[in-house]
This record gives sequence, structure tokens and C-alpha cells, in this order.
Amino acid sequence: MSGRAWALLLVLCGTIFLEGSDVAMLAVALPTIRADLGLTTGTAAWVMSGYVLGYAGFTLLGGRAADLLGRRRMFLTWLGVFLVFSVLGGFATDGWMLVVARFVTGVAAAFMTPAAMSIITTSYPEGPQRDKALLVFAGVGAGGFSLGLVIGGLLTELGWRWVFFAPVFLTGAILLAALRLLPAEARPEPAQRGYDLLGAATAAAAMLLLAYGIIRLEHRGEGLGPALGAFAAGLALVATFIAVERRAAAPLVRLGIFRKTAMVRADLAALLFLGAFFGFQFIVTLYLQELRGWSSLQAAIALIAMGCDAVLAPTLTPRLVNRYGNGRVIFGGFLLAIVAYGLFLPVEMDWSYAAMFPSLIIAGVAFALAYGPLTITATDSVTEEEQGLAGGLLYTCTQFGSAVGISAVTAVYGVAASGADGSPGSVLDAYRTALVVPVVMVLLGAAVSAFGLRGARPR
Repeated sequence: MSGRAWALLLVLCGTIFLEGSDVAMLAVALPTIRADLGLTTGTAAWVMSGYVLGYAGFTLLGGRAADLLGRRRMFLTWLGVFLVFSVLGGFATDGWMLVVARFVTGVAAAFMTPAAMSIITTSYPEGPQRDKALLVFAGVGAGGFSLGLVIGGLLTELGWRWVFFAPVFLTGAILLAALRLLPAEARPEPAQRGYDLLGAATAAAAMLLLAYGIIRLEHRGEGLGPALGAFAAGLALVATFIAVERRAAAPLVRLGIFRKTAMVRADLAALLFLGAFFGFQFIVTLYLQELRGWSSLQAAIALIAMGCDAVLAPTLTPRLVNRYGNGRVIFGGFLLAIVAYGLFLPVEMDWSYAAMFPSLIIAGVAFALAYGPLTITATDSVTEEEQGLAGGLLYTCTQFGSAVGISAVTAVYGVAASGADGSPGSVLDAYRTALVVPVVMVLLGAAVSAFGLRGARPR
């Protein structure tokens, strides 16, 4: 690739690094924020959930908006919104201000991230060059999350508001560079500028309700009624959305895109893989901090081993893809994930870090092998006019997967711990039970990805 092509990729990777590190830093800082502002447990939970709700609820719409309204325009506009509401979050003095700031920041990420990925898939020719760019993009995003855990711990020591202010400087630098480097694009043709407002409204409402239902599952007993109600309403709106799209002259989502079985399989596999990864990481974090008494910074440094994917994704994975093809590399990633999570199932109260390390490093390698090739497969063979939609579908699945994984392990842990006596041994047993969830998810993901192995060949 030319120097300008690498510079453009660096700017777009800066965006996904920003998105990943932003989430991780807040996760580390939340206990301090809660204590400083006197937030209730429910409000503190919504500070995190608000971001997920905004991201998952609007990613599909964000991806299609990039196709219809212009990728460059959507990227720059929502990157600016991300910057503004990061600043507002840093100045928050009450819980509701933080929840609103995080929700809007999530909506901004829902628009700018699919736009960034679709700029890659339309700026680099299909084949090894685009694959390399997507693998680097995926690796930097995962590395941003892993490094964000450590950076968040350090910034929290200075003051939790720096967790919001620090990303502002990176966002500003990306915005200035993007103004110069993002390629200009022609205005959409009149036929492409038809706006399916009813489809957009029903899609956003359906995604919001389904995401809300998943988040409410974390509350188990008291959250079951609202969760089931949200699921029922969300599914009803999904049916309405499909009916609207079938009749729309310029549909928000061309339903025929779901005939691309490789794309659908990749999206489903990504949902299961991300759900397992974040569910596993969540339980391990609880084990280290709540049961072992490690500080948030100690836990973050321990988990950085999982960030090896930031190095392996752009270096090792392209070579494996070139030799074996995306399908086999994805399947290999799932097999490694099964090993990683399975090795942690017999965790003991006094495990040394050396005993945990194999699971953590293998999980990072698994992520490096699976996630980038899943991104490639989810956008391959999709026309340029629908690359934003393909990216939106992928990120919708990854966000729902993350929410499902964390909610599922939380719910299973709650059920397992409800009949226990609260002793450290019973809490450890509940953690072990919850760890079965990510193992089951990657087993299902391996089964889904195995269907793509037959006939799979490298480019």
C-alpha cells in the first residue's frame, strides 16, 4: 500500500481504537465514579448499559446511513458528536447526565464505526490489500479494549474525569487528520437518496427494545417481566419492519442481502464469539477483584495478555488466511477459544497467575484468528453500495453478542449464587457455573463456522 493508503488506514484504525478503549476505561473507572457521585447500583449499571443501548440500537441504521448519506459525511459528523459528548461526560455532576452522555456517545459510535469500516471496504481493492486493512482494523480495535483497561486504571488514579477527557484529545486529532485524508465522494444518485423513514423508525425501535430486554435479563427476578415485555414488543416491531421493507420503494435494508449465506453465517458466528469473549472476560474480572481482592489496575494488567491479538491480527493472521483461507482460520479460532475457556473451568481459590495465563493468552490468540477473518467474510461479495449496510449488520451482531454474553453469565451466576451461603467457596462455585456459558457459546459458534469449511479455499 502507498503512504497515503497507510495514513488513511491509521486514521480509521484510530477510530476503532478510540471506541474500544473508551468502553474499557469506563468499565475500570465506574466503581470510583459511583463512589464520588453517590450513584445507586441501578444508575451505575445504566452508565454502562446506556452506551450498549445506543450502540446496539442504532448500528443498523448507522450502517445504512453511510451508504445513503455519504460515508465521509457520516464519519466526520458523528466523530464530532462523539467528541462533544465525551466532554460533557467529563463535566457530569449527576448520574442522569452520565447516562445521557453515554447513550449519545453509543449512538455516535453506531454511526461512525460502520462508516469507518465501509470506507476501508470501498477504498482498498478486494483481495489481499483489503483483507490486510480489515485485519489491522480488527486487531487495533481489540488492542484498544485491552490497553484501555490499563489506561483506565492509570487515569482513574489521576481522577475519573480524565477517563472522559483523555479520549477528547485523540478524537480531535483523528477529526483533523480525517478532514484531510478521507476521500471525497460523489453525492448519491436520486434513486439512492430515497429515505425509508418508517423503516428507519421501526428498525431503531426494534433494536432498542431487544437490547433493553437483554440488558434487563441481568437483573434476573425483578428484571424478567420488563425483559420479556421488551422482547415481545421488539419482535413485533421486527415483523413490522420486515413488512415495511417488502413494500418500500427504497428500503432501508434490502431483504435479499440475507440470501448471502456466508455473510449471515459470519454475522451469527461473530455474535457468538464476541458474546463468549466478553462474558469470559467479565467473569474473570469479577473473580480477580471480588474473590481474590485484586485492585482494578492489577486485574487490568493481568488481562492485558488477552491483548496479544493486537500484535497477531495484522502479522500472523494474514499469513494464515493467505495459506488456509478465512473459513479454516475462523474455525481454528473457535477451537482455540473452546480450549481457553475450558481450561479456566476448574479455577481454584488460590490459583497463581501462571495457572491462569494459558487461558488468557490462548483466548487472545483465538480472538486474533477469528475476529478479523469474520469481518472479511461478513463484507466479501457485498456490492459497494451496500458495504455500510454489511458493516452495520456485523456491528449490530457484535454489540448484541457482547450484551448477550455479559447478561447470560450474570444471570447464570445470580441463579447459581442465590441458593448459596455467601462463603468464598460457594461464590467460586457460582463463577465456575457461569463460565460454562462462554464455553457453550463458542461450541455453538464452532458448529456454525464449520458449515463454511467445505470448499473454502485461500484467495
